[in-house]
Amino acid sequence: MISNAPMYIIDSGRTVHDIQKDFPRVASRHKYGVLAVYDLRQKMHEKGIAFAHDCLVFSVCNPKQAKHVLEANMGISALLPCRISVYRENNRTKIATVRPTVLLSALGHAQLKVAEDVERNLLQIMEELAAPKKKR
Repeated sequence: MISNAPMYIIDSGRTVHDIQKDFPRVASRHKYGVLAVYDLRQKMHEKGIAFAHDCLVFSVCNPKQAKHVLEANMGISALLPCRISVYRENNRTKIATVRPTVLLSALGHAQLKVAEDVERNLLQIMEELAAPKKKR
């Protein structure tokens, strides 16, 4: 699952709105909380800038993982919380994140085991969100 590509981006047949509704529940199942959601189209509009794309950025955190990393190196706080973006591009919904393993590796930090665990969790959350919703 670990790769040298700095970004992990997947396609989804779901809408941004549908993914937004499911995001907190899916993240919680993986022991992550949603700290904030930034609607970039809305924020741009508030600043008087026309921006037509749907784009939501979710700030997510697993407190136990964050505590472990921060106790080892408080400088890593500049990389927290993790972010997952859900947006429309070329008539497709995309879900993207920056890989924690690549970030920490590029910075020469030794917390790669934790980064691998966090990355695995983030990618699982993304894959679950991207999958078609099962009918009940």
